[in-house]
Amino acid sequence: MKLTKPTLSFWQIWNMNVGFLGIQFSFGLQQTAVNPIFSFLGAHHEDLPLLNLAGPVTGLIIQPIIGAISDKTWSPRWGRRKPFFMIGAIIGSLCLFAFPFSPALWFAVGLLWILDVGNNMAMEPYRAFVGDKLPNMQLSFGYQMQSLFVGAGIVLANASIFLFQDWFGEGGAEATDKIPTWLYYSFFIGAILSVSTILWSVLKTPEIPPSDEELKDINRHNALPFVDRIKTPFFEIVDAIKEMPNFMWKLSGVYLFQWYALFVYWQFIAPLFEETMNFDKSQALSQAAKMNTTYNVSTIVVALALVPLALKFGGKKVYVFSLFLTGIAMLSIPHIQDPFLVILPMILFGVGWAAMMGIPYSMVSKIVPQERRGVYMGILNMMIVIPMGIQTITFGPIVKNLLGNSAVNAILLGGVFFIISGVLALRLKEPKSDNGDHSVMPAGGGH
Repeated sequence: MKLTKPTLSFWQIWNMNVGFLGIQFSFGLQQTAVNPIFSFLGAHHEDLPLLNLAGPVTGLIIQPIIGAISDKTWSPRWGRRKPFFMIGAIIGSLCLFAFPFSPALWFAVGLLWILDVGNNMAMEPYRAFVGDKLPNMQLSFGYQMQSLFVGAGIVLANASIFLFQDWFGEGGAEATDKIPTWLYYSFFIGAILSVSTILWSVLKTPEIPPSDEELKDINRHNALPFVDRIKTPFFEIVDAIKEMPNFMWKLSGVYLFQWYALFVYWQFIAPLFEETMNFDKSQALSQAAKMNTTYNVSTIVVALALVPLALKFGGKKVYVFSLFLTGIAMLSIPHIQDPFLVILPMILFGVGWAAMMGIPYSMVSKIVPQERRGVYMGILNMMIVIPMGIQTITFGPIVKNLLGNSAVNAILLGGVFFIISGVLALRLKEPKSDNGDHSVMPAGGGH
């Protein structure tokens, strides 16, 4: 018998998603500050893609495995998903404290690998946690609330960078061959938020116990010999891929170009301003932080507004439109030399980011089985990190040999890839819920 899930109130869904603030503060620092730190420590343009290999590799390995393991986990005291994103947050926090003290490039790259392990350990069980708690009628709202906190976390991370640079920077006197001290403070704040926000969600949101069938399956798994339990997640991943809905296969094509382009943007937006505006590394980092703050503020503003739009026009149409907007934004940025006007395209970028962070997850969550939600969320993340992995391996030679080692050309190519992803998204067919969740709205249910 399938478990009927109660409808949750606005504040219950809010509390459930607060932890994404800390996780995304960390990702915000990765997007904006890590590549400039690599540059401060001696990395060149063509080195940046390969130095970011940690994200795709750890995401490819950690997220589906942890997702599959969490599917087979239950503790009356600790729950199913909570132990994983709590441990991941602690690992990430320790790395954030250490990151600005990196004495050499190899040390910073090593810390990025460990940081990504922590963040990925937290991420997919957390996404599955949201799906576990919500009835189908609230999935879109729940994942768009998640998108709101994604935007808020990255806004705070980027705002802290340019504000601290303004308050504590030394202007033209700053050295360009060492990590500026004002950047330390952003990492310290991120370390605190990583743990505190996750702890808030853990304490405020009880997990739903597994059904009798799920519990029997979990107990059968726990009774297996240790070696068999180690092998089970890998078998789960392979079986889930074999049985994966056709919608997810088509989505993987969209994600190939979408996430390749996003990785290009995060790596080359700061170097772009060194080319187009003759900024030094600190000024370029500050400008990139303003750009990323703007698109994430836009994400916060529109995230929940996308819910009624998706209900009215369909998630697919909103998603396709958002990808085209993001492509237009990236194609516009290199042609604007004014530090203020160049921020304006990021409003469009933010609309796209809000849709990307919410709509695909809600559509996929509606069509995968409840008892395998963790592993399928991990597989969905594989569709993100594989394009990123391809980008880290291929884009260094591409930017050096085909794009004239130009950040401008890199950003333009990213814009073209977003347009291609929008065209491919036109092939998606809106999924209908088929996971057996027949939740009903109780009388007096929350917003």
